[in-house]
Amino acid sequence: MKLVSAIVRPFKLDEVRKALAVHGIQSFTVSEVRGFGGGKGATEFYRGATYSENCLPKVKIEIVAGDNMVPLVLECVQQAAFTGQAGDGSIFVVDLLEALPLSA
Repeated sequence: MKLVSAIVRPFKLDEVRKALAVHGIQSFTVSEVRGFGGGKGATEFYRGATYSENCLPKVKIEIVAGDNMVPLVLECVQQAAFTGQAGDGSIFVVDLLEALPLSA
């Protein structure tokens, strides 16, 4: 079993959700996060002053998948989240040793 964590642009969340749902993957966790990396931030002007926003808003999608499903999950996320611009995000895959339900 693996934990796939994808950091993507917020407006791509719905496309990723739909791509995963087509293959029956409907359970995952979404968190609002901020990141600094390939996007290099943005410069904004407000009331005559210049502000640099270095940490951009992103969403983190966490999916628990069986080893055989990981290539499909990666393909779905990559195709749905890709814009071709710097700052598209990253995908991380780690071994998940154990997962336990909260109920008895």
